[in-house]
Amino acid sequence: MYEKLRMKIEKNTIVSLRYKLTDAQNNVIEEPDSPMVYLHGGYEGTFPKIESLLDGQDIGYEATIQLEPEEAFGEYDPELLKIEPRTRFPEPLEVGMQFEGIPENDEEFAIAADESDADDDEPLIYTVTDVADNQVVLDGNHPLAGMALRFWVQVEDIRAATQDEIENRYPKDAENFTFGMPNDDDDEEDDDFPGGALDSGSSAPRTLH
Repeated sequence: MYEKLRMKIEKNTIVSLRYKLTDAQNNVIEEPDSPMVYLHGGYEGTFPKIESLLDGQDIGYEATIQLEPEEAFGEYDPELLKIEPRTRFPEPLEVGMQFEGIPENDEEFAIAADESDADDDEPLIYTVTDVADNQVVLDGNHPLAGMALRFWVQVEDIRAATQDEIENRYPKDAENFTFGMPNDDDDEEDDDFPGGALDSGSSAPRTLH
């Protein structure tokens, strides 16, 4: 137990981190009941600025840090706003529903590549922001894009990663946190939309990145 308390956050440690996410005006965006767990050391388990803040710290450490848009989810990109014919989508269709797809050009969506495919493209998640009689407005930006964010973090636990966790670049049995994004692992593709529909009510795996 004493050795555990002395352990510091360093490369290849598993960190359990409680956090509260607010905007720059301190309006709460997210404050989960359970901690996020990530593999520390450049494995993209969290934002680089947060990793730098936590590096060398121990259990009980807490701090508040602000991330500008370019340090978090990027600036808002108006080119990721798309207008598509409503006939391409399943019914019922509602604002807030999310779809997966890779925009090949301004008018078409391609089926998201399987993980086994040798393709560097990652499918974007498009959120329905407006529905009209004949058209649907989609936004491919992350819901928090363009926002300065403040994180309060507190280190709850630290342990050494196993070899399997290091090889997999991910903690065993840990949730993956992605703010505002759906968990699409078990969703089936919909024939009316090549990318497939995602349940807007599904619980998101979460990672601070």
